[in-house]
Order: sequence, then C-alpha cells, then structure tokens
Amino acid sequence: MTKTALVVGASGIVGSATAELLIEQGWSVHGLARRPISQPGVQPVAADLQDAEATAAALRGLNPDAVFITTWLRQDSEAENIRVNASMVRNLLNGLPKPFEPRHVALVTGLKHYLGPFEAYGKGTLPQTPFREEQGRLDVENFYYAQEDEVFAAAERDGITWSVHRPHTVIGLAVGNAMNMGTTLAVYATLCRKTGRPFTFPGSAAQWSGLTDMTDAGQLARHLLWAARTEAAHDQAFNVVNGDVFRWQWMWSRIASWFGLEAVPFDGTVRPLEQQMANDAALWREIAIRDELAEPHLSRLVSPWHTDADLGRPIEVVTDMGKSRRLGFTGYQPTDDAFFALFERLRTERLIP
Repeated sequence: MTKTALVVGASGIVGSATAELLIEQGWSVHGLARRPISQPGVQPVAADLQDAEATAAALRGLNPDAVFITTWLRQDSEAENIRVNASMVRNLLNGLPKPFEPRHVALVTGLKHYLGPFEAYGKGTLPQTPFREEQGRLDVENFYYAQEDEVFAAAERDGITWSVHRPHTVIGLAVGNAMNMGTTLAVYATLCRKTGRPFTFPGSAAQWSGLTDMTDAGQLARHLLWAARTEAAHDQAFNVVNGDVFRWQWMWSRIASWFGLEAVPFDGTVRPLEQQMANDAALWREIAIRDELAEPHLSRLVSPWHTDADLGRPIEVVTDMGKSRRLGFTGYQPTDDAFFALFERLRTERLIP
C-alpha cells in the first residue's frame, strides 16, 4: 500500500528536499505551510500552526503514516521562540486525528541543542566536540528542547514513534528561508564578481582554521526517511551531517574558484556579511533586472545574520554520526559537491546569473 506523509514546512530547504525524496520513493505527500506554493506531486495543506482550531480543521481526515516537522518561526527572544514554536508542534500533533495504525513523527532541530539558543549561542560551558547525542541538554532555555517535549508528550498520549534529527548548517534550495548559507554565499560571490569587490571571508579565525562539517538537505532527507522506516531508529535522537570534515580556508577557495574569483586570505579581521551586504538591495535589483533573474528582492535570497553566526563562532564545531552508522545509515555527501550542486540549481532556476 502507498504510504502517506505530511511534510510540515514543505516549501523550506529541508521540507522541499524531503518531499522530493518521498515522492521519488512512491509516497503520497501532503505539504503543510501557511501559504503553500505549487510543488510537483505535493498536495497542499494551508494552515497557520499558531491557530490550534484552524490547524485541526485543515488536518481533518488526514491520517499520515509519517509526519516530518521541518519548520519554525524566529521570534525576538528565546522566551517567545519557546512559546511560539512549542505551540506550533503541539497544535500540529493535537490537530491530527488519533492514529489507527503506526505513525512516526520526525522532528528536525539542529546543533543549537549543543551550542545554545541565539541569545546564548556558543557561550558558557559547552560539550566537547565532536558533539554526541548522549551529551544531552544544556542548562539553558531552548526552543528545541520545548519542541522535543511536545513530541514526547504526543508519543506518550497517542502511541506514536518519534525521531529527532540534529543537522549542522543545511545546504539546499529555497527562496524566502530564514537560514540559508548556501544561497547567501552564492549571492555574495555574485556581487563580488559583478563589482570587483574582494571575496573576503567574513568569519572568525576559529572557523577559518578549525575543522567543521555541514549537512546537505538531500542527506538530511535520506536520514529522515531512513529513521521513519527503521524500527531500531525509532524513539531516538540523531546528529546528521554529510560525513566529511573541512576547514573554511580550503572551502573558501573552492567556492571562490567555482565563481571565477580569487579567495582573499583571512587576515584576522572579522568582516560580517550583515555589514558588507547592508546596502546591496538596490544593486541586486539592478543585477536581477539586467540578467533577467527570477528574484530581484535580496532579502528573499540571503540571510547574512545566520551566515555570520555560523562563520563567526569562536569555537570549532564537529559532529559525530556514529550512532546512525551503527544502526545502518551509510549516507555520505561531500560538502563541496553539495555547494556546487546548489550553485548549479540556482543558475538553472535563474536565481543567480
């Protein structure tokens, strides 16, 4: 029988990659978003997860075998992040009809589980790297923990299975996404090429010289599907990264070369993209009009604040995936290839020239 999935946040970087994979695998896919967009093979479900009554109405009659939660809403404080994002997960899981057959719920969070929320990011006493799942929660309020608790409560009540997936920075395609390093770097490189600006690394010495890793959206989608299908992976939390490690001093040159640029060696000065790109909206619009690009609004393509947060960290961040490997997940994705594949898609879809 055809399996049915509900992908929450289906138009985002992770949600769209997950929906594509499920469709390839023969699943019937429903995609939930506040304002669904047209996606091949995805049956749209329009719902504002902050409205419990409207969410329940939108989900009436839908009985998915698996639910993939890949969305969140950024707020002005961590207290508001907790209130809003926990309520969204709660309203979703309360709004679904009680399952009459086994149901799996997969929640995507991230490495802020180990690094702390935005207000305390990378501060205080942190676990040793590489991060491992058994290191547990920090002694700080975090909306990821609140989301997890809502999933655990629903599992206790409804008898569903669950998995939690903690990617590092995700590489993938989406427009209007709040955290989008790959497209941000592609647009930054394009601006440097068009204007003759130096392609300058914006981050910290620790990130330039230290080891790190990332997560391709396709790798994460395969991990989500694997956990849903694998009984041994049920009721478990997992890290998920590409499987390689690199230093930004190497990757920066790789990205520069793809765009035909010369990478400027890091000189010890942090130059945040949020400052470098602060006045680029009008310039991008000119480029978009001249080169007939699909998105003239810079703010819908880039998230400099998020890229700065990742590239400006004062500590090395490396993630252990041994738990998934021991249970049989063997997916691997070279990170430079993930960047290059994204850049090709951005050109194909006329998002960069």
